[in-house]
Amino acid sequence: MNSREELEKSVRQENVRGFGTLSDALADLDGSLFAGPSHSAREHFEVVSVVAYLTGVPKRIFDNEHEPPMPEIYERLERDKSARIIRDLCYLRNSIEQNFKRICDAINREYKSITSVPELVPQRHIERLGRDGIDFYSDRKDPNQYLISINRTLKARIDNCKGLFPHWLKWEYVKSIFIMPDGLTVNGIKAAAAEYYANKPYYPYGVYLNWPAEDQGNILFNDKKFVTLLYGWNEDEFREFSYVQDVNEDTKNNIYDFLDRSEKTVFMVDCENSDPYALCAAIRNLDADKLGKIEKIVLYDDVHAAAAWDILKNYVQIPIEYIKIERLKDNKSLADIKLTAGTCREYYENHVDSFVLASSDSDYWGLIESISDARFLVMVEHRKFSPAMRDALAKKDIFYCYIDDFYTGNSEEIKTAALLRETDRYFDARCRISLDELMDEILVTTRIAMTPTERRQFMDRYLRQIEAGIDENGVLLLRAKRK
Repeated sequence: MNSREELEKSVRQENVRGFGTLSDALADLDGSLFAGPSHSAREHFEVVSVVAYLTGVPKRIFDNEHEPPMPEIYERLERDKSARIIRDLCYLRNSIEQNFKRICDAINREYKSITSVPELVPQRHIERLGRDGIDFYSDRKDPNQYLISINRTLKARIDNCKGLFPHWLKWEYVKSIFIMPDGLTVNGIKAAAAEYYANKPYYPYGVYLNWPAEDQGNILFNDKKFVTLLYGWNEDEFREFSYVQDVNEDTKNNIYDFLDRSEKTVFMVDCENSDPYALCAAIRNLDADKLGKIEKIVLYDDVHAAAAWDILKNYVQIPIEYIKIERLKDNKSLADIKLTAGTCREYYENHVDSFVLASSDSDYWGLIESISDARFLVMVEHRKFSPAMRDALAKKDIFYCYIDDFYTGNSEEIKTAALLRETDRYFDARCRISLDELMDEILVTTRIAMTPTERRQFMDRYLRQIEAGIDENGVLLLRAKRK
């Protein structure tokens, strides 16, 4: 059987469970990745909206409900000075590029300046830059100098907008689209203008970008398309698609339908076989009202736990019971046995009729078969989910979905919290220093006698304000503060 036939068979099986249509999958197989919006996933537009704002895409595009850029992002960035400066500079650069000949005529024949041709260069952006402390004016007789001044300011200030983009997106790739190649010379500006005019229909909404211009449709069509192209322009490949799209609505509706038909639901999590960040993202991307039918989430974990599980309760609104399990043998976890026993107890003692099971472990098939009257919904991960388990669930008509298909672009918060908490734990374990013990030791070493008052004054002045630094090898250095 060839790959296309295999794909057709696989999609026909999985489409019953809300995974997208055969035509969607075949379109991808045939290489039509950007032929139009996919029905197999809900697209996101956060990244392209920020890019559209910064590059000077007109506001009317944001206001058009049929265009990708999101008006709420426009309004948010209007309140951000760094973003506003870049937008105004790009808007002016676009206006000069698009009206260059007419501007030259106005300057050379009518003795006007760039500030006196509002029909060609919108004055609002010049005035707003002035209020934000940016003056890019230069030789009024040569419009190329205006572009050089704009390019210079853009290059100096674009890094101020790094924080507007998610950490998983390579900033050097994003930054490059704002920088005109050799844009501080007249020759560089002329080369960029020639490229722009030769391929103007391909530039998104007519705004200037530094990219290998070609017919790719609207490169700001959605985050997935833009980021995939962006990485390709830099001879790289983007693979983390859960950062730029969400699962399809059919998958979510199947989950909601499962919950609606349940009398009493408990969410059982095998922490050793689930990704805490992907699971958290999946839960946060589901309707909170629908999830209200879940009585609790029970986490079964080995004592050697991922930090994120312990703080999951801060990011979901469902009660959480966290069970950490000691090992009898170092090489044998008991989490799966405890989860199985806990599920049976919930079913027989607490009369729970429905379970959401988060695990890719095929060992739980025995549990599912043992309490066949219970209803199960299984959440798995692509890389851990075996074909045997998939086929077994399909035969029993048990719905499953992939947690790593849910949108994870909003998971930075929990990841950062987990990293910071572990950083604090590390410092706490290795850097607990008693200032009194330190003072005792340095007085003995230096053979200096101090009165209690002198000792206290020295500690207050120098030791309670420790200076920290990092050397060239990334080693943390501490020293007493110097006055």
